[in-house]
Amino acid sequence: MSQSTGTLKQRLGRHGVWDVALRAEDPARRGEQEDAAAELEELDFGAIWLGGNSTAANATPLIEATHHITVGTSIQSVWQRDAATTAADFARLESSQPGRFLLGLGVSHGPRVEGYHRPYSAMVDYLDALDKAGVPVGRRVLAALGPKMLQLAGDRAAGAIPYLVTPEHTAQAREILGQGPLLAPEFKVVLEQNPTRAREIARAYLARYLELPNYTDNFLRLGFDESDVANGGSDRLIDAVFAWGDDDRIRRRVHAFHEAGADHVALQVVTEETGRTIPREQWRRLALLLR
Repeated sequence: MSQSTGTLKQRLGRHGVWDVALRAEDPARRGEQEDAAAELEELDFGAIWLGGNSTAANATPLIEATHHITVGTSIQSVWQRDAATTAADFARLESSQPGRFLLGLGVSHGPRVEGYHRPYSAMVDYLDALDKAGVPVGRRVLAALGPKMLQLAGDRAAGAIPYLVTPEHTAQAREILGQGPLLAPEFKVVLEQNPTRAREIARAYLARYLELPNYTDNFLRLGFDESDVANGGSDRLIDAVFAWGDDDRIRRRVHAFHEAGADHVALQVVTEETGRTIPREQWRRLALLLR
């Protein structure tokens, strides 16, 4: 493990928060988002991960409102912004807030990108351009699911930030990456003890992802079958990719990722209002149960 990767792992700690509402671009919400970021830092989360095709511009106000927490994109699509612009954005933020931003990149999904083709090659070309522009390898991570992209994340970035995965995937990813690179999977949490209600909330949120072949193909590689990814997801799939239940059960589920080889787990609280409201009360509960 390089010194820079080791330092990154130390900075991120064991847990962070993944949220899409913190990257919303409505100026009227800016103060609320900044206050929420400051509280996440006080709660001792090591990172904020911004969903929804975020960029350095989305990270900047949160970094300026905090003191030390890392803010990363999870992810910025390589189709959304060219590498030269991304490198300039990175340099601008780095000059004012050195060491605080982590560039998370991904290839998005065919159904969401016009002209989507050869995603692996597109990522390689993008990383080549970032190299030429001086964006450090140790300050970028890849949203890798399959073996080739995971290997690339270990070779050309600080590591991988897989989304919508299981501890079994984490174990496989660690084997591919080796011990050095960062492995920081995202994991969804529903703070609900009633099984029927918890699965109802989870299934409503998961449905959008089951329309995307990158995720369904990954589930099939992990041993799920076609029935698991149909009709909003089987109970078996829901229970694998969401933590729900009492504090002990949720704590065990999160710990399973660390046991499988994760350095850091990006926790996404899922509620009926995910994406529309900032779940600060749930983050407080999560921070308490993880202590």
